[in-house]
Amino acid sequence: MASSPFASPREHLQTLPGDDIRQVMWRFADRYDLQMLVQSTRAVARGSVARLVAEGARHTHDWTPEKHALLKEFDAAGITAAYLDPEEGGFLEGPKNLALALIAFELAWVDAGAATGSLATHLGLAPIHERGTPEQRRHYMSLAAPAPGKETRRAAFALTEPIPYVGVETGMLGGKVRVAEWPEGGEPILEVSKRGRFITNMAFADFVTAAVDSDDPRIKGSCMVILEQTDPGVFDRGTPARKLVHQLSATNDPVFQLRVPASRIVGGYTVKDGVIVPNYDHGAIIEAVFRRTRVTVGLMTSAKLLSAIEPLIRYHRDRFRGSEAVSPGSPRYELGLQQKEDVTHRLVDIWAAGEASASLGFAAARLFDQLDPVEREKDRVLAGQGIHGGLAAVKAMRKRQHEALDLIEMQSHNAALRDEERFERLASDPVIQYIVLDAQANVLCPATKLWNTGHGSVMMREAVSLMGGYGITEDCPGFLGYKWMDSQLEATYEGPEAVQRRQLSLTMTNEVFQAQFRNWIHEMRQIASVEPGTGACTLASAMHLWQWTLNHLQHATDSQGQKLYQSNRQGVTFPMADALCWLLAGRSLILDVEHLRRHGAGLIQQGFQGAVQFLTDLCHVQAARAAGEAARICTELVFGYLRHPSWDDDPRCAACFDELELRQIESVVPGASGFSGDYFREDGGHETKAGPCVHAPGLADFSRLRAKLDGCMAGALLAKDRAAESVQKVMIPAALDYPQ
Repeated sequence: MASSPFASPREHLQTLPGDDIRQVMWRFADRYDLQMLVQSTRAVARGSVARLVAEGARHTHDWTPEKHALLKEFDAAGITAAYLDPEEGGFLEGPKNLALALIAFELAWVDAGAATGSLATHLGLAPIHERGTPEQRRHYMSLAAPAPGKETRRAAFALTEPIPYVGVETGMLGGKVRVAEWPEGGEPILEVSKRGRFITNMAFADFVTAAVDSDDPRIKGSCMVILEQTDPGVFDRGTPARKLVHQLSATNDPVFQLRVPASRIVGGYTVKDGVIVPNYDHGAIIEAVFRRTRVTVGLMTSAKLLSAIEPLIRYHRDRFRGSEAVSPGSPRYELGLQQKEDVTHRLVDIWAAGEASASLGFAAARLFDQLDPVEREKDRVLAGQGIHGGLAAVKAMRKRQHEALDLIEMQSHNAALRDEERFERLASDPVIQYIVLDAQANVLCPATKLWNTGHGSVMMREAVSLMGGYGITEDCPGFLGYKWMDSQLEATYEGPEAVQRRQLSLTMTNEVFQAQFRNWIHEMRQIASVEPGTGACTLASAMHLWQWTLNHLQHATDSQGQKLYQSNRQGVTFPMADALCWLLAGRSLILDVEHLRRHGAGLIQQGFQGAVQFLTDLCHVQAARAAGEAARICTELVFGYLRHPSWDDDPRCAACFDELELRQIESVVPGASGFSGDYFREDGGHETKAGPCVHAPGLADFSRLRAKLDGCMAGALLAKDRAAESVQKVMIPAALDYPQ
């Protein structure tokens, strides 16, 4: 039987969601290693990092001894080694995406610069980890591993180029590599020239993975090269970038002019006809790196939003305390600004956005943990068939895409109705698994980066505004002003918003992803049939509308006959990418809350029902907001490229009535004229407007879906009212657990 939010006496949220709830929602309740990593990271964040911020360490661009001391604390807390495998000096078995996401989240809860600084070493190592030779991995990963009596070596990642060309395009590199020496029968010596811009960790990095392009006919294409501080030549760390944000990370503009052996080419090389051919160009390497690290950056903004909740509640409740005119125990004393619906409703919106963005980010991190071993097994299987990456691997997987589609189709069927033997065979095939998971990852990664940082920065501005003038002061509780400014930089990290939208506009049309998306719509319908209070029905209707619109746009043309969905029409493709992000975030939150509902009761002893009911209401609030955004975008795109009809097109308007006709219809069916369109008066005149109403052939289905979605909004604001009431009643600690 479907439950109802009113079926039993309602419990309110007792306390802010704690680790017990988060561990279940984000799926690490069974990972003691990750729980301990979270605790040790939190101790550093809310201890040393918070004290540095409170003492004014963000006031200087320079990398001071006090900031540098954080590196040792990261080492001691296990943060530095979290990226490494046990044989390299680490302590976590298996994929590390969720672990790194949790580290970024905990540090950014206090300061995003500290989070960036801690993860920058991992970013510097990532090209070696993802595409390096076994020898490169062994050597450099071990160098970066903290150990007693050993100096930890730090890495940096140098991709971008100096102003005025910084960030123009990652495919256009100013760094150059040429052959300096090539001894007969010996290894070539390369000369690398590189000027970096905004390179994190450069104040102390011992080695750098740098992207360069060939400046020599004896080297083919681009590559990434490992540069060490001790290499002959110039290793100039450069001047500090004059950032307004993230001052707890070291960011410099370095200059390199170094000679290195060709064995430093990341991933190795071959020699063909006297030409050095890198095994991976720089694009293939950064694609493998960024598709994982963008998720952690997105979660840094999520942490800001959720960390703002407690300071905002405290500020609102304390707003009038201390006034002689306000007596203890009165509503004004106890609730302060929370007496006003505007304050609590806006806070609910911030909270819902924070929960949804965190759910989306951690879902993406877990997906990459699932994908990583499958990708290695896929490579092994293809290698056994004589296929070793590149275009050959792409062609081989394309030939098997129909099998992946069959698997997705069978997943939507009742187990009793499908060919179980074939289903199990396809589900256990690493190549098919990879095709399915990769299609999801190619969407969830840019979606996390785009929506979490883009919409997150908007909501951080809302959080600051709810602090009044206090929000933009240096001593604002929770450092909200700093977090708001920091979020602006996170929106540009590892590719600004246009880069993410561009990637989504390509990957979201993938046939495999679209098949999975259809299953996700059904999944939301099933949840709605059991838990209607989640807003899953609203979201499913919005997802259906979005998918219909995408299919329509891919085949439709504008009034000039030009195709709508194409690469250069970013006024079409980019908004559709934005709409998808809203839907994915809402879905992720609903799935997390449903997982908590099913698996949390036995693990959470106190306040479980109140927490689930509150989070369910947040799901409904966020689903309605996502549906509204998606509907607005879809309606604008479907109708916006049609030319509005004019009275001059058809003076008598074939779709119009005569006034006399309407009178006759009304005499037979009273009220029927209210459903008619335009009409002409007896004197031949018509309403004063641009032309007849639009009657677009082929869009009846869209109008039906849109009308259905409007009705699905029922109950959303009731959910917001209930959530706002919980915000008024929830207990919070007497003071923040980190200094101001």
